[in-house]
Amino acid sequence: MYTPQQGDFEFISDRDISVDENFSSQGYWKGVAVHFFKNRFAVTGLILVGAIILFAIFAPLVSSYSYQEIISVVDSSGKEITAKSLAPQIGGGESQNLFSDRTFIFGTDDMGRDLWTRTWQGARVSLIIAFVAIFIDMLIGTSYGLISGFFGGMVDNALQRFIEIVGSIPTLVIISILAIFMEKGIGLVIASLLITEWIGMSKISRAECLKIKEREYVLASRTLGAGSFHIIFKQILPNTIGPIITQVMFSIPVAIFTEAFLSFVGVGIVLPQCSIGSLIEAGFNNVTILPYQILPPITVLAILMLGFNLIGDGFREALAPKLDDM
Repeated sequence: MYTPQQGDFEFISDRDISVDENFSSQGYWKGVAVHFFKNRFAVTGLILVGAIILFAIFAPLVSSYSYQEIISVVDSSGKEITAKSLAPQIGGGESQNLFSDRTFIFGTDDMGRDLWTRTWQGARVSLIIAFVAIFIDMLIGTSYGLISGFFGGMVDNALQRFIEIVGSIPTLVIISILAIFMEKGIGLVIASLLITEWIGMSKISRAECLKIKEREYVLASRTLGAGSFHIIFKQILPNTIGPIITQVMFSIPVAIFTEAFLSFVGVGIVLPQCSIGSLIEAGFNNVTILPYQILPPITVLAILMLGFNLIGDGFREALAPKLDDM
């Protein structure tokens, strides 16, 4: 009979077990990130938006001029000369004007202010308004939709009829009413966005709630005595966050464009503050004689709209990948 010897057996935990990386399990959000960064258009949009955000943060800080500073010099006769409507120029050129040694990358406006600084300051203001408004809209719309979809019945009917009433009022009517009671500025723009932009969020979160609330884990939580709001915000909400993020990505460019439109028609940002819309409005007034003034804000607006839409498309495909992409 064979007698077992020391070394015949070893614990399996001591072995070097190889793992097939191709088929190893990965978390949901890791899979979303992998699919997102495989999408060249989504990465391009992320780079474009990131570049605009970096310029909006740092360009006004390192600029030689303030966004509201009227640039002027005193000539030999003691007269103050303002740098009004100077075309883009780099310092060190011929002395064709008193500002030949100055650098104005985007030129100056008809008040003598540096358009480079004002463009990036305007982009900063527009982005702040959009992010603040969409964040609050996400909180309101998501909570509203989840509550409506979860409770159903009379509660759902009442909440949905309210949405239909609010959604049927034209946006310009709402803005005109707000303009009567509020001063022009950031507050009016944010209030206008808050009243209208949360409806889309609520519809998406309600649809997801109606789909999820009959799942087994929700029924199990009810059986164990979990409260309604615990189920809504602890179990249903985390499983609806994907479509909500996608909607947020598509809502941000809409908010930026809405802000630009409000400032363009004169009910948004007021001087000396600036935004993308107010700069476009100022450039539009001089487009026939000074066309260079409207190009920087329009270009920044177009890049932001394109970038956020590419990011939104990337998230939509990453959160629900096709079989060919797996």
